[in-house]
Amino acid sequence: MQSVYLTWMISALALGVILLPVFKPPWAKLSLPPFVDFFRRYWVHILIVFAIYNAKDVLDQVDRLLMASTGLDMTPYIWAIEGNLVLWVQETFEADWLTTALTHFYVAGFMFICYVSVFYFAYFDDRWLADRVTLSIAWVYILAVPFYLFFNVRVTGDTIPGMETLAYTLTPEIADWFRRIDPFTNGMPSLHIGIPFAVWLCLTRFDDDRRWNRYRLTVFAYTLLTAFTIIYLGIHWFLDIIGGMLIAGAAVSMADRTSNGWWKFFDERTMNARIVTVLTRPGQAWAWFSGRISQEFKQYRSPTSRETGRMAVAILIVVAAVITWDLTHRSLPAGGVEAPESAAVSDEWLATLDNQTEGVSLLLQNLSAADAASYKVDVPGLSLDSTHALQNDLLVVANGTALLMYDVHQPEQVLRTLSLSQPEHLLLCELASSMVLVYTLDGVLEVTDLEGTPVLVSDEVHEGIEQLTCSGSEIAYVNGARPMEVTVLQLGVRGEVGYTINASAPVEEDEILASWGTPVDMENATVQSMAFDREYLAVTVNVSATDRLVLYNRTTAEQWLASNPKYHVSDISLDHGILAWSVRDHLNPLSPQEKYLDREIYFTELATNTSFVLTSDYKDQWGPLVLEHQLVYFEMDDDTMSMRVHAWEPELRLYSSLVLQAGVLAAFVVVAWNMWQRQSERRLSRQP
Repeated sequence: MQSVYLTWMISALALGVILLPVFKPPWAKLSLPPFVDFFRRYWVHILIVFAIYNAKDVLDQVDRLLMASTGLDMTPYIWAIEGNLVLWVQETFEADWLTTALTHFYVAGFMFICYVSVFYFAYFDDRWLADRVTLSIAWVYILAVPFYLFFNVRVTGDTIPGMETLAYTLTPEIADWFRRIDPFTNGMPSLHIGIPFAVWLCLTRFDDDRRWNRYRLTVFAYTLLTAFTIIYLGIHWFLDIIGGMLIAGAAVSMADRTSNGWWKFFDERTMNARIVTVLTRPGQAWAWFSGRISQEFKQYRSPTSRETGRMAVAILIVVAAVITWDLTHRSLPAGGVEAPESAAVSDEWLATLDNQTEGVSLLLQNLSAADAASYKVDVPGLSLDSTHALQNDLLVVANGTALLMYDVHQPEQVLRTLSLSQPEHLLLCELASSMVLVYTLDGVLEVTDLEGTPVLVSDEVHEGIEQLTCSGSEIAYVNGARPMEVTVLQLGVRGEVGYTINASAPVEEDEILASWGTPVDMENATVQSMAFDREYLAVTVNVSATDRLVLYNRTTAEQWLASNPKYHVSDISLDHGILAWSVRDHLNPLSPQEKYLDREIYFTELATNTSFVLTSDYKDQWGPLVLEHQLVYFEMDDDTMSMRVHAWEPELRLYSSLVLQAGVLAAFVVVAWNMWQRQSERRLSRQP
């Protein structure tokens, strides 16, 4: 995954150096010392570009969480305005050689233009342009942040039927690299257009003697080719390009307005002296710093429109930060749970087998009730080997010798007890308007009513069952003799339907697994787990190398891999039109990175076939359970295990509401004050 990135980066750096003689000012000469010295003279400029690069990675993580939490998606509106223009471009020009060439140009060319546009001016000590180009690039990114967080636009190849993301799927290695660094929702505005167009505008506006004329024309040509590239490769919309151009224009104007003030303080020639002063004469440095703070504070005691404008911007940033924090931290711990071992959900109820300090407990919680505490259900003989199931208002628990039933609304008393040894699987399913018990003993399927009376499933004995689940009145199971076939039967209806699962992946993906020392063994593949509803069947399949997620459309008989086939998937849950799972995404066992060792939670909205990343951190998360209004999952943070509850609908917490209310009132006062000041100051400026 890293080799292709290093190839692009080294190529961009090398090309920048090679083209120095082509783009240098007419009178400039090339020599070795500036290659070393320009770092000392322009280290702040370099640091700004480096900070932007790293900030994008953090922003993309926040964007993924926001998309998963809110579903903010403006793509349908962009598509409604623009139609299928981009599809026409791709279909008209598509060719294998062009796809390969433009994919490498798309990445390496962007690295080249970002790096060179600072390096050239720094190397030849053109500080006038270096200052403005660096700030323009920074302002492009700053102005794009609100759009990336709150105006999400998906790539065209994932939206328009018949269009492909040609760059993202060129090779498995390139596909993995793009999936790791790009959330595929940052379409508007296009930075691939915004940054080079801003550089071109800077050169057009600030290069008075046209010393950089050749480079300016090259940047313009690069921008035009990039515009075609991002359309052709199935990445951006035409409106994304327009957005990038508008952001570029605004960024250049902001750079012009802020350049003198910014570089007055951060110019490396004075910054180096300040750093020496701090290190050698800290008392003098502190006196200067405290004096500046005092001077700034005095300005705000009698503020002009400039100060009140800054106050308004600060309030806006605080309000936006609070909203963003709340929307990206919506998963709350389930109350009272200490060390969960297993869980079952139904409607708004959560039942958790918890290995607490005083012993194993079964906790019951109503997730629909605000701040509802967990109720400890008194289950005789409860142990970590106990199994439990939850459906509607009924909770059943098998303690090894008996099956105990509880009403979730009155869990303090046992409704009914049946003698039953420990089953391998225990489910509650529906038959007509009543519920039935479905379980296996020694691999044999048993179905009884709540009184323990057997319910006839069919004339056959279903034995050798290794996997079992149910949805409504349908039961799905896997027989050990047919490890790649899922059989579905419906209670009260004779006959069964078998679904043969195919977990094959492209040859290139299997070759990568083989190179990792984990070859695929399809002949011995087995279904590991299942989840299904009336329309879809989801299964995980062990192919020796990894466990793959297969999604089967029961209506059309189509099936496909719903997650990257190289990375281990487990703990699938399917309900209410949502498929959720846990995965060790991006983990290469030959060069494991710590941030990919843990499992993350993903989910797909089946109606739109749109996937989201719910968690993206260093914590281990697994075992998602889909509810109508929440998603419940396990989390390990350091040595602390907990159950997390994620609400599908965004909801601001009390502290957020108080902060936002205070922000609205403060903004009302400050904005009105600022408007009054501006008009008064302009009136006074017209007086003789």
